[in-house]
Amino acid sequence: MTEHPPAERFLYTTMGLLRRSDLGMILPHEHIFVDFRTPDQPGYGEADPADVVAAISHRFEEIKARGITAFVECTPTGVGRRADVDLAVSLATGVPVVVPTGSYREPWVTPFVRTADDATLEAWMVRELTERFDEADFRAGWIKLSAGDDAISPLEERILRAAARAAARTGAVIGSHTMRGRVALQQMDIIEDEGYTANRFIWIHTQKETDLGFHDAAVARGAWIEYDHVSRDPDEEVKALILRALDAGHADNLLISHDVGWYDPAKPGGGNQRPYTHLSDVMMPLLRQAGVDEATLKRLTEDNPFLAYARPA
Repeated sequence: MTEHPPAERFLYTTMGLLRRSDLGMILPHEHIFVDFRTPDQPGYGEADPADVVAAISHRFEEIKARGITAFVECTPTGVGRRADVDLAVSLATGVPVVVPTGSYREPWVTPFVRTADDATLEAWMVRELTERFDEADFRAGWIKLSAGDDAISPLEERILRAAARAAARTGAVIGSHTMRGRVALQQMDIIEDEGYTANRFIWIHTQKETDLGFHDAAVARGAWIEYDHVSRDPDEEVKALILRALDAGHADNLLISHDVGWYDPAKPGGGNQRPYTHLSDVMMPLLRQAGVDEATLKRLTEDNPFLAYARPA
Protein backbone atom coordinates (compact mmCIF):
# COMPACT_ATOMS: atom_id res chain seq x y z
CA MET A 1 0.00 0.00 0.00
CA THR A 2 1.32 3.42 -0.92
CA GLU A 3 1.44 5.83 1.99
CA HIS A 4 0.52 9.43 1.27
CA PRO A 5 1.86 12.36 3.29
CA PRO A 6 -0.74 14.17 5.40
CA ALA A 7 -2.55 16.95 3.56
CA GLU A 8 -1.11 20.40 4.12
CA ARG A 9 -3.35 22.57 6.27
CA PHE A 10 -4.16 26.24 5.92
CA LEU A 11 -5.80 29.01 7.88
CA TYR A 12 -8.83 30.22 5.90
CA THR A 13 -8.89 34.00 6.22
CA THR A 14 -10.21 37.21 4.72
CA MET A 15 -6.89 37.34 2.85
CA GLY A 16 -6.98 33.83 1.48
CA LEU A 17 -5.33 30.61 2.62
CA LEU A 18 -2.28 31.04 4.84
CA ARG A 19 0.35 28.45 5.76
CA ARG A 20 1.92 28.09 9.17
CA SER A 21 5.13 29.54 7.71
CA ASP A 22 3.20 32.70 6.78
CA LEU A 23 2.16 33.36 10.35
CA GLY A 24 3.41 34.20 13.82
CA MET A 25 1.24 34.98 16.82
CA ILE A 26 -2.52 34.43 16.36
CA LEU A 27 -5.31 35.66 18.63
CA PRO A 28 -7.70 32.67 18.78
CA HIS A 29 -10.81 34.23 20.32
CA GLU A 30 -11.78 37.87 19.80
CA HIS A 31 -14.61 39.90 18.26
CA ILE A 32 -14.91 42.71 15.75
CA PHE A 33 -18.70 43.01 15.66
CA VAL A 34 -21.37 41.66 18.03
CA ASP A 35 -25.07 42.39 18.50
CA PHE A 36 -26.62 40.65 21.51
CA ARG A 37 -30.10 41.84 20.65
CA THR A 38 -32.11 38.94 19.31
CA PRO A 39 -32.49 38.79 15.51
CA ASP A 40 -36.13 39.93 15.67
CA GLN A 41 -35.23 43.31 17.21
CA PRO A 42 -35.32 46.53 15.14
CA GLY A 43 -31.87 47.53 13.90
CA TYR A 44 -30.35 44.14 14.71
CA GLY A 45 -26.93 43.69 13.08
CA GLU A 46 -27.14 46.95 11.16
CA ALA A 47 -24.02 49.10 10.68
CA ASP A 48 -22.09 50.71 7.86
CA PRO A 49 -18.79 48.82 7.44
CA ALA A 50 -16.99 52.16 7.07
CA ASP A 51 -18.20 53.19 10.53
CA VAL A 52 -16.87 49.97 12.06
CA VAL A 53 -13.54 50.43 10.31
CA ALA A 54 -13.27 53.97 11.64
CA ALA A 55 -14.08 52.86 15.19
CA ILE A 56 -11.94 49.76 15.52
CA SER A 57 -8.99 50.07 13.13
CA HIS A 58 -6.73 51.59 15.79
CA ARG A 59 -7.13 48.42 17.85
CA PHE A 60 -5.84 46.42 14.90
CA GLU A 61 -2.90 48.76 14.45
CA GLU A 62 -2.05 48.08 18.10
CA ILE A 63 -1.89 44.31 17.58
CA LYS A 64 0.05 44.63 14.33
CA ALA A 65 2.68 46.60 16.27
CA ARG A 66 2.94 43.67 18.67
CA GLY A 67 3.49 41.09 15.97
CA ILE A 68 -0.01 39.63 15.77
CA THR A 69 -0.35 38.05 12.34
CA ALA A 70 -3.96 36.76 12.38
CA PHE A 71 -7.16 37.30 14.33
CA VAL A 72 -9.99 34.81 14.90
CA GLU A 73 -13.44 36.45 14.84
CA CYS A 74 -15.82 34.46 17.05
CA THR A 75 -19.18 36.00 16.16
CA PRO A 76 -21.56 33.51 14.50
CA THR A 77 -25.02 34.09 13.10
CA GLY A 78 -27.57 34.95 15.76
CA VAL A 79 -25.38 37.52 17.50
CA GLY A 80 -24.77 39.75 14.52
CA ARG A 81 -22.19 38.05 12.33
CA ARG A 82 -21.16 40.44 9.56
CA ALA A 83 -18.53 38.80 7.39
CA ASP A 84 -18.62 41.88 5.16
CA VAL A 85 -17.63 44.05 8.13
CA ASP A 86 -14.86 41.61 9.09
CA LEU A 87 -13.55 41.78 5.54
CA ALA A 88 -13.63 45.58 5.51
CA VAL A 89 -11.66 45.82 8.77
CA SER A 90 -9.17 43.24 7.56
CA LEU A 91 -8.54 44.98 4.23
CA ALA A 92 -8.26 48.38 5.90
CA THR A 93 -5.68 47.19 8.44
CA GLY A 94 -3.86 44.36 6.69
CA VAL A 95 -4.68 41.82 9.43
CA PRO A 96 -6.05 38.46 8.21
CA VAL A 97 -9.28 37.52 9.98
CA VAL A 98 -10.70 34.00 10.38
CA VAL A 99 -14.52 34.13 10.39
CA PRO A 100 -16.96 31.34 11.34
CA THR A 101 -20.05 29.81 9.91
CA GLY A 102 -22.53 28.36 12.41
CA SER A 103 -25.13 29.61 14.86
CA TYR A 104 -25.36 30.87 18.43
CA ARG A 105 -27.70 29.31 21.00
CA GLU A 106 -31.33 30.00 21.84
CA PRO A 107 -32.91 32.56 21.90
CA TRP A 108 -30.43 34.12 19.44
CA VAL A 109 -31.04 31.62 16.63
CA THR A 110 -31.95 33.25 13.32
CA PRO A 111 -35.25 32.37 11.61
CA PHE A 112 -33.35 30.58 8.82
CA VAL A 113 -31.46 28.29 11.20
CA ARG A 114 -34.55 27.71 13.34
CA THR A 115 -36.69 26.55 10.41
CA ALA A 116 -34.15 24.86 8.11
CA ASP A 117 -34.22 21.09 7.93
CA ASP A 118 -31.15 19.04 8.88
CA ALA A 119 -29.83 18.64 5.34
CA THR A 120 -30.24 22.36 4.62
CA LEU A 121 -28.35 23.32 7.80
CA GLU A 122 -25.48 21.02 6.91
CA ALA A 123 -25.37 22.23 3.31
CA TRP A 124 -25.36 25.89 4.43
CA MET A 125 -22.33 25.38 6.64
CA VAL A 126 -20.50 23.35 4.00
CA ARG A 127 -21.18 26.04 1.40
CA GLU A 128 -19.84 28.80 3.63
CA LEU A 129 -16.77 26.70 4.42
CA THR A 130 -16.03 25.77 0.81
CA GLU A 131 -17.48 28.54 -1.38
CA ARG A 132 -18.40 31.85 0.27
CA PHE A 133 -20.38 33.54 3.01
CA ASP A 134 -23.91 34.70 2.44
CA GLU A 135 -22.80 38.32 3.00
CA ALA A 136 -19.20 38.35 1.69
CA ASP A 137 -17.12 36.64 -0.99
CA PHE A 138 -14.62 34.64 1.04
CA ARG A 139 -14.75 31.31 2.86
CA ALA A 140 -15.49 30.54 6.49
CA GLY A 141 -12.54 29.28 8.50
CA TRP A 142 -14.42 27.28 11.14
CA ILE A 143 -17.77 26.54 12.80
CA LYS A 144 -18.91 28.49 15.89
CA LEU A 145 -21.79 27.21 18.01
CA SER A 146 -23.13 27.54 21.53
CA ALA A 147 -25.13 25.57 24.07
CA GLY A 148 -27.38 26.48 26.95
CA ASP A 149 -25.57 27.01 30.23
CA ASP A 150 -27.04 23.91 31.87
CA ALA A 151 -28.15 21.72 28.98
CA ILE A 152 -28.29 21.43 25.20
CA SER A 153 -31.75 22.19 23.84
CA PRO A 154 -33.19 19.99 21.07
CA LEU A 155 -32.61 22.79 18.54
CA GLU A 156 -29.02 23.31 19.72
CA GLU A 157 -28.38 19.58 19.40
CA ARG A 158 -29.79 19.59 15.87
CA ILE A 159 -27.46 22.47 14.94
CA LEU A 160 -24.50 20.64 16.51
CA ARG A 161 -25.25 17.45 14.61
CA ALA A 162 -25.44 19.34 11.32
CA ALA A 163 -22.18 21.06 12.21
CA ALA A 164 -20.47 17.77 12.96
CA ARG A 165 -21.49 16.40 9.57
CA ALA A 166 -20.33 19.59 7.82
CA ALA A 167 -17.04 19.47 9.72
CA ALA A 168 -16.48 15.84 8.82
CA ARG A 169 -16.83 16.79 5.14
CA THR A 170 -14.43 19.76 5.35
CA GLY A 171 -12.00 19.13 8.22
CA ALA A 172 -13.19 22.29 9.99
CA VAL A 173 -12.91 22.71 13.73
CA ILE A 174 -16.08 23.21 15.79
CA GLY A 175 -15.88 25.69 18.66
CA SER A 176 -18.68 26.09 21.16
CA HIS A 177 -19.51 28.71 23.79
CA THR A 178 -20.17 26.22 26.60
CA MET A 179 -20.18 27.00 30.32
CA ARG A 180 -20.48 23.56 31.95
CA GLY A 181 -18.03 20.71 31.65
CA ARG A 182 -20.70 18.05 31.52
CA VAL A 183 -22.35 19.87 28.61
CA ALA A 184 -19.01 20.12 26.77
CA LEU A 185 -18.47 16.37 27.20
CA GLN A 186 -22.00 15.73 25.95
CA GLN A 187 -21.23 17.84 22.88
CA MET A 188 -18.16 15.70 22.21
CA ASP A 189 -20.35 12.58 22.47
CA ILE A 190 -22.71 14.02 19.85
CA ILE A 191 -19.84 14.98 17.54
CA GLU A 192 -18.42 11.47 17.75
CA ASP A 193 -21.89 9.96 17.27
CA GLU A 194 -22.05 11.83 13.94
CA GLY A 195 -18.73 10.30 12.85
CA TYR A 196 -16.40 13.21 13.61
CA THR A 197 -13.77 13.52 16.32
CA ALA A 198 -13.45 15.32 19.65
CA ASN A 199 -9.95 16.48 18.76
CA ARG A 200 -11.60 18.91 16.33
CA PHE A 201 -13.64 20.52 19.10
CA ILE A 202 -12.77 23.73 20.97
CA TRP A 203 -14.42 24.13 24.36
CA ILE A 204 -14.74 27.91 24.43
CA HIS A 205 -14.82 29.57 27.88
CA THR A 206 -13.40 26.49 29.60
CA GLN A 207 -12.38 28.73 32.50
CA LYS A 208 -16.04 29.13 33.44
CA GLU A 209 -16.05 25.51 34.65
CA THR A 210 -14.59 25.57 38.16
CA ASP A 211 -14.27 21.78 38.41
CA LEU A 212 -10.86 21.43 36.78
CA GLY A 213 -11.38 17.70 36.40
CA PHE A 214 -13.61 18.51 33.43
CA HIS A 215 -10.69 20.41 31.85
CA ASP A 216 -8.56 17.29 32.22
CA ALA A 217 -11.32 15.06 30.86
CA ALA A 218 -11.72 17.23 27.76
CA VAL A 219 -7.99 17.12 27.03
CA ALA A 220 -7.96 13.35 27.59
CA ARG A 221 -10.44 13.09 24.71
CA GLY A 222 -8.22 15.25 22.50
CA ALA A 223 -10.30 18.45 22.63
CA TRP A 224 -8.94 21.97 22.80
CA ILE A 225 -9.56 23.86 26.03
CA GLU A 226 -9.67 27.64 25.79
CA TYR A 227 -8.98 30.17 28.53
CA ASP A 228 -10.25 33.33 26.89
CA HIS A 229 -10.49 35.65 29.90
CA VAL A 230 -7.12 37.40 29.64
CA SER A 231 -7.67 41.04 30.77
CA ARG A 232 -11.21 40.32 31.93
CA ASP A 233 -10.33 38.49 35.17
CA PRO A 234 -7.52 39.29 37.62
CA ASP A 235 -4.12 38.58 36.10
CA GLU A 236 -2.98 36.35 38.96
CA GLU A 237 -6.07 34.16 38.61
CA VAL A 238 -5.61 33.82 34.86
CA LYS A 239 -1.90 33.10 35.25
CA ALA A 240 -2.54 30.46 37.91
CA LEU A 241 -5.07 28.65 35.70
CA ILE A 242 -2.67 28.64 32.74
CA LEU A 243 0.20 27.38 34.90
CA ARG A 244 -2.00 24.65 36.33
CA ALA A 245 -2.90 23.51 32.79
CA LEU A 246 0.76 23.45 31.81
CA ASP A 247 1.66 21.48 34.93
CA ALA A 248 -1.10 19.00 34.05
CA GLY A 249 0.50 18.42 30.63
CA HIS A 250 -2.09 20.34 28.60
CA ALA A 251 0.28 22.61 26.64
CA ASP A 252 -0.59 20.95 23.34
CA ASN A 253 -4.36 21.45 23.85
CA LEU A 254 -4.53 24.96 25.32
CA LEU A 255 -5.64 28.20 23.67
CA ILE A 256 -5.47 31.59 25.42
CA SER A 257 -7.10 34.84 24.36
CA HIS A 258 -9.10 37.89 25.53
CA ASP A 259 -12.66 37.59 24.14
CA VAL A 260 -12.90 41.36 23.83
CA GLY A 261 -13.52 44.10 21.25
CA TRP A 262 -16.10 44.96 19.81
CA TYR A 263 -18.33 47.22 17.75
CA ASP A 264 -21.87 46.99 19.13
CA PRO A 265 -24.49 48.52 16.79
CA ALA A 266 -26.93 48.80 19.68
CA LYS A 267 -24.71 51.45 21.32
CA PRO A 268 -23.93 55.00 20.14
CA GLY A 269 -20.81 54.96 17.98
CA GLY A 270 -20.52 51.22 18.44
CA GLY A 271 -19.70 51.51 22.13
CA ASN A 272 -16.21 51.22 23.61
CA GLN A 273 -13.89 48.75 21.89
CA ARG A 274 -11.52 47.16 24.40
CA PRO A 275 -7.90 46.49 23.30
CA TYR A 276 -6.55 43.10 22.24
CA THR A 277 -3.09 43.75 23.73
CA HIS A 278 -3.15 42.46 27.31
CA LEU A 279 -1.90 39.01 26.37
CA SER A 280 1.19 40.46 24.72
CA ASP A 281 1.80 43.30 27.16
CA VAL A 282 0.96 41.73 30.51
CA MET A 283 0.15 38.02 30.55
CA MET A 284 3.08 36.72 28.53
CA PRO A 285 5.60 38.66 30.66
CA LEU A 286 3.91 37.28 33.80
CA LEU A 287 4.19 33.74 32.45
CA ARG A 288 7.87 34.30 31.65
CA GLN A 289 8.46 35.50 35.19
CA ALA A 290 6.75 32.33 36.43
CA GLY A 291 9.24 30.21 34.49
CA VAL A 292 7.36 29.41 31.29
CA ASP A 293 9.95 29.06 28.54
CA GLU A 294 9.84 30.67 25.10
CA ALA A 295 9.14 27.39 23.31
CA THR A 296 6.01 26.87 25.40
CA LEU A 297 4.85 30.46 24.87
CA LYS A 298 5.33 30.00 21.13
CA ARG A 299 3.31 26.81 21.33
CA LEU A 300 0.46 28.57 23.12
CA THR A 301 0.31 31.73 21.01
CA GLU A 302 1.50 30.63 17.56
CA ASP A 303 1.41 26.87 16.99
CA ASN A 304 -1.76 25.92 18.86
CA PRO A 305 -4.04 28.55 17.30
CA PHE A 306 -2.90 27.52 13.83
CA LEU A 307 -3.31 23.79 14.53
CA ALA A 308 -6.74 24.35 16.05
CA TYR A 309 -8.20 26.39 13.19
CA ALA A 310 -6.28 25.17 10.12
CA ARG A 311 -7.76 22.63 7.72
CA PRO A 312 -6.88 21.14 4.32
CA ALA A 313 -7.29 23.12 1.12
